[in-house]
Amino acid sequence: MLADWRLNVASRYLRAGAGDKLTSFTSMISGLGLVLAVAILTIVLSVMNGFEKELRERVLGVLPHGIVNLPDGDLATLEKELLSHEKVIAVAPLLEGSGLLLANGRMAGVLISGIDPERESKVSILDDFFLEGSTYDISSQRFSLVIGKRLAQDLGVSIGDSVNFVSPEVQMTLVGPLPTARRFVVVGIFAAGADVDKTQVYTSVESLSRMQKGRGSVGVRLLTTDLFDAPEIVHQLVMMSSQRIYGSSWTQRYGNLHGAILMQKKTMFLMLMLLVAVAAFNVVSNLMMIVKEKSGDIAIIRTVGASTGAVRIIFIMHGVLVGAVGVVVGLLIGVCMALVIDDLVLTLDGVLKLGLMDEYFIQYLPVDIRIEDILLIAGSSLAICFFATIYPAGKAAKANPVEALQYES
Repeated sequence: MLADWRLNVASRYLRAGAGDKLTSFTSMISGLGLVLAVAILTIVLSVMNGFEKELRERVLGVLPHGIVNLPDGDLATLEKELLSHEKVIAVAPLLEGSGLLLANGRMAGVLISGIDPERESKVSILDDFFLEGSTYDISSQRFSLVIGKRLAQDLGVSIGDSVNFVSPEVQMTLVGPLPTARRFVVVGIFAAGADVDKTQVYTSVESLSRMQKGRGSVGVRLLTTDLFDAPEIVHQLVMMSSQRIYGSSWTQRYGNLHGAILMQKKTMFLMLMLLVAVAAFNVVSNLMMIVKEKSGDIAIIRTVGASTGAVRIIFIMHGVLVGAVGVVVGLLIGVCMALVIDDLVLTLDGVLKLGLMDEYFIQYLPVDIRIEDILLIAGSSLAICFFATIYPAGKAAKANPVEALQYES
């Protein structure tokens, strides 16, 4: 029952009465500040989660979890050794190179991968993103390749067009050393919605091997049970192999991007928690006003037998109630806004031609609302509000009831 009357008094200060319009107004303002801060924090973290998820599922679904290279040895034996590892799901042959792709007087630097289409589908989801053609088409025609949509647009090519690939590797001719060049035919266009759309092209292992004249190091692409265990898995494979091999994981090639996203998420969380802290200062100022305005009420409560601890708890409860209402409303608004933020941003980008997504590895705004983040936001915000109430609640508890009644009279 004692807790009930404390809560009743604390909640009464949230409702406007005839003589406490200012109190309710300041409570509303402090609550709105908290609502805004929590909503923004929810939206930003959901978007950062979306980027992390898209990187994991989309980009790293196309690119290899790990690559093991075999400079000299038996590829079939190596593949059997790799598949014997409990965390390796599938393997596929891979040959890699780099160079320039030229067409219509334009050029672009690219990475070229020689793959086996039949086995590539076991380690990659690239075929899920084709607009025209598929990886299987590179088997039907020698010196054919598939390219990304953005690269095709940059070079002004489409299905059936020819492009020239120039490798930095030189070949000796009658006129001296010249770069290796080969004409390829475009047989497929994919759109993974990532940087690979303009930097990566694929051809068959046979075509790339013929172009490199057998000088390239044959590799094996890995699909692992957990991409975040890939560095350790690759290390174990190198150590256990009976042949001289070397390997690398996706973290060595693309880990900077993933690390940057995680760092940005942590940084944004800390920065936006400062926004919540600023909103909590509004709760402090609101409580200080209430303590000043309700000094007569405090004195009456004290004279009828309430302890200083009871007065302190009343004002702590009031601050936490303001915080709880602000957090709940802020979370609801934040979740609702996060669900439609992609459409809003793309509409704004389309109308104003801002190019908001041009520099990102995907061309839309992904959102992933996670319950653990919602709980973290709620818990952190309420904790800040609780600590913000301690000082004004202490001031209320220390108020002298005799002086307060004299002032009121």
